[in-house]
Amino acid sequence: MPRAGPRAGPRAGPGAVRTAVADPGLSGAARRRFSVVVMGDVRIEVRATLPDVRFTEVAEDRLAYAPASAVVGGTAMNMARCAVGYFRRVAVLGRIGDDDFTPVVRRELRRLGARDLLRAEHGTANGVTVMLSDRGPDGGRGARLLVAERDAPDRRLSPSDVRDAARAIRRADALCCDGYASLAAPSRAALRTAMEAARAARTLVLFDLVPHDVDSRLPAPEALAPLPLADVVISEAPTLARLLGRPVPVTANGARALVPVLDALVPGRPLWLLRFGPSTLETVLAHRRGELTMDYPSGYEDGVERVGFGDRLAAAELYWWLARRTSRGR
Repeated sequence: MPRAGPRAGPRAGPGAVRTAVADPGLSGAARRRFSVVVMGDVRIEVRATLPDVRFTEVAEDRLAYAPASAVVGGTAMNMARCAVGYFRRVAVLGRIGDDDFTPVVRRELRRLGARDLLRAEHGTANGVTVMLSDRGPDGGRGARLLVAERDAPDRRLSPSDVRDAARAIRRADALCCDGYASLAAPSRAALRTAMEAARAARTLVLFDLVPHDVDSRLPAPEALAPLPLADVVISEAPTLARLLGRPVPVTANGARALVPVLDALVPGRPLWLLRFGPSTLETVLAHRRGELTMDYPSGYEDGVERVGFGDRLAAAELYWWLARRTSRGR
């Protein structure tokens, strides 16, 4: 296939590749297709936005009244919440606690219409995450502080948990997983088990290279270890560049400079979806060796809610790629 020109996107000219932002779009698919298993964290998440507070101004105890909510969150649940708008069948695999929140978690899965593959760890509490957003210096979008419980059950997801769900993985069109599992030894082993099971069954594997500061948490070889098992890799371009010891890209040309490095990094021909721009979310570079290299606007701009946007974009892109593969017979 000829390569699309720079800034190929929803408004590109005739003959250009239509992107996920254009079709199926960021609001869900007109026709839900395919089945996916989403593996990752499931936690109770408390979110608050502090419109009158800047973190840099807080030097002592302070009470702030602000919009706040508690949701069933975590990487797996947040992705599943978006995925149900695109895919005919969605299942969630993870390890949770066994407390008063457990029925709430399972009830939310039923509400979404997602299959419950969660393993409850007897006698433990569910993990909790707190997300705080402050006011920016100009009164606009500020910073986010994410506080995640260190010893949550998801860090103990095991290869045995994955093997119990192997049939669902084998029957799915795609497995979605992420790099948070790499941060603990048990879940790291579970991640590899799941990816290998998917590859053996020809189930497409999408891997999200997170957290975005993983280069400061793991040696580069450990952080990059899952990539050879992935068919689709999502990453902020700066994250991947730092892991590879390359200049951090902020422009399309900077992101494209990573292409030969990516081609040499892993065998095979994974699809790379790299986010970059002023807030690392405005533009996507899509690259697959010998087939596709283009960048396009993600749809993220001022006024768009950042929380959950990455999952919406990832769900749309996965649907787009599955549909593209199906239409091309591979």
